[in-house]
Amino acid sequence: MLEALHARIDDKRADLVALTQNLVRIPTVNPPGEAYTPCAQLIGERLRRRGFEIAYIRGENAPGDSDRHPRTNVVARHAGSRPGPCVHFNSHIDVVEAGHGWTVDPFAGVVRDGKVYGRGTCDMKGGLAASIIAVEALLELWPDHVGTLEISGTVDEESGGLGGVAHLARLGLFSRPRVDHVIIPEPLNKDRICLGHRGVWWAEIETHGSIAHGSMPFLGDCAVRHMGAVLEAFETDLFPKLAAKHTDMPVVPEGAKSSTLNINSIHGGQPEGYSGLPSPCVPDSCRMIIDRRYLIEEHIDEVKGEVVTILDRLSAARPGFRYGLRDLLEVIPTMTDRGAPVVRAVADAIEQVLDRAPDYVISPGTYDQKHIARIGHLHDCIAYGPGILDLAHRPDEFVVIQDMIDSAKVMAQAAHALLSQRA
Repeated sequence: MLEALHARIDDKRADLVALTQNLVRIPTVNPPGEAYTPCAQLIGERLRRRGFEIAYIRGENAPGDSDRHPRTNVVARHAGSRPGPCVHFNSHIDVVEAGHGWTVDPFAGVVRDGKVYGRGTCDMKGGLAASIIAVEALLELWPDHVGTLEISGTVDEESGGLGGVAHLARLGLFSRPRVDHVIIPEPLNKDRICLGHRGVWWAEIETHGSIAHGSMPFLGDCAVRHMGAVLEAFETDLFPKLAAKHTDMPVVPEGAKSSTLNINSIHGGQPEGYSGLPSPCVPDSCRMIIDRRYLIEEHIDEVKGEVVTILDRLSAARPGFRYGLRDLLEVIPTMTDRGAPVVRAVADAIEQVLDRAPDYVISPGTYDQKHIARIGHLHDCIAYGPGILDLAHRPDEFVVIQDMIDSAKVMAQAAHALLSQRA
């Protein structure tokens, strides 16, 4: 069965390449969330012709959802001839902006030197295409399979996944008894199993001041200078403290084994985008977005407390210092047990297909496993897929065609194993 399955996937090489190209040629750029519906329909119509039940589910009222940019998700379900577990392959269809520096058209799906180039080839339309080919090959050889196979194409992963997997999880689509095992084909390299991710806290810090004429700044209170004091305190106090923290999680790359904080943006004073001369004003507001990534050994209250302690200390010591702090996003770290059924099935398949033992890693960022674990309460979930992680979001992004073939074999074999055992 496995030899025939691998041979069938080899025979589908041209189909796999064409599907990847077709997906890339739909520019599902997020933000704002372009072309979600035609991309979901491409997936849905293909799988409908292969006997799947198709549901299009809009993430209504999610951030960014509108009639112009509807958050359209697709879920395809193929029930077998006998009851059994459900194996679900989930991929996000949104991609980040192309940016500058490309030597090929980022939305043409150029094939060259055994690779498909384009925005989203690596992250993660190559993985989506590989999972579709894997499931189709399995169904062709095992039409009366046990249990259920599902494939979903979901939106907004790049901006938190609230209109995608989070919305579907709240509807019960990522919970038992509907689903038992989930594989997310994110680009973690074809010989790696990603067990989970670090935690995230996004927040906005605002420092307040008092407006005055720019020629007499002593009559006002500069909010930007107050934010400068926050940055100085971060540099001297917080950043060294975070660098000294280390985790036992197998996070890659090495630098992500420590806690990190990124200053995402700072805006103060005159609004951006005005091309004329500014008016002479002392800024009375300055806002900074922080992106704090933390470890499974840390608690979210501790993470927030480190920042609040600095802000409160400045309030007590710095004349006129006032601040506001607003939570934007919280994600708790998650890590699937290495003995979980989906981990064992994928590990066995990697050993057979690639003739080597897998590496077990934790993602430095987050992906939609967070919603499956916390909202769906389903913990038999991993990320596994083709693609070189370092290429994600960069110019001339590509996916190696042979990596997609090998990953499709691993996914098909793992699904066969999981359906063949009791849930």
